[in-house]
Amino acid sequence: MMTISLDQAGWFQKTFDQLTDNMEKAVLGKRHVVRLALTCLLSEGHILLEDFPGTGKTMLARALANTVRGSHARIQFTPDLLPSDVTGVTVYDQHKGSFEFHPGPIFHSIVLADEINRASPKTQSALLEVMEEGRVTVDGEPHAVGRPFMVIATQNPIEHSGTYRLPEAQLDRFLMKTSLGYPDRLATVELLVNAKVRDRAALVEPVITAETIAQMSGLADDVYVDPAVVGYVAELGEESRRLPHVKLGLSPRGCLALVRVAKTWAAADGRDHVVPDDIKALAEPVLSHRLLLDAEAQFTGVTVESIIGRLLDAVTPPTDRVA
Repeated sequence: MMTISLDQAGWFQKTFDQLTDNMEKAVLGKRHVVRLALTCLLSEGHILLEDFPGTGKTMLARALANTVRGSHARIQFTPDLLPSDVTGVTVYDQHKGSFEFHPGPIFHSIVLADEINRASPKTQSALLEVMEEGRVTVDGEPHAVGRPFMVIATQNPIEHSGTYRLPEAQLDRFLMKTSLGYPDRLATVELLVNAKVRDRAALVEPVITAETIAQMSGLADDVYVDPAVVGYVAELGEESRRLPHVKLGLSPRGCLALVRVAKTWAAADGRDHVVPDDIKALAEPVLSHRLLLDAEAQFTGVTVESIIGRLLDAVTPPTDRVA
């Protein structure tokens, strides 16, 4: 099996750091979250940003879109948004005497789904096929959205009036879920000093092409994963289904997601192989929206984060490679 070379891993790391530095012009003091978003893009996945208003969710999404020299669109999800407003619609052309497909805003490289939980379940379901298969079907005809393709969705965890909770099937389509949180004091001071800059995402210039993104994704796929690490991920999945208070544990798709992002994370660190620490570092953003807790957990104060901590403590990571 072909694996990535150390020279290729070095180039990957250099390019990844360049992308991170570029996005940090808009998103101050959140390098780890920026790296997670880039890892998601290069792993050909989608990311859900859940955080309080004003913390920079939309800024992060726009900075990522501006970094890639490709097309991007923003869809403001509202209760009256229709599925055809997202995917597109077939229209009859009287002059040509035939039906023509008019693509919707989903046909871009980077799509920002702002406040996704404000749309009705019917509109949310319009994203299920395209997020999983990279295509939409309108009037029985499939239409590919192309590559790279990434959905960056945002939602507010504290304002639930007029919102619709994302179903587990849709949550599972997101490779990662994370939050930015409030910036530290130094980042806040820098933001205030430069208060005249009203749109920091506009400072982000494109530094990479869609073709290079595809090339980096291909290299990430070739990062070596030792059978011992694969067994570690499988054991984490099994143990997650046995833990107290866990109603729905880690699915095989969740285990695959963990391996995929670990490969990209390793390459971003300049390595040609995955280590158990990669799995542990990415466990929370990959698993937090996939583990469903029972009602008793809510009453006893048990959180998903504490359950993931117990899970990592319960399963011993491998220390030796499998021969």
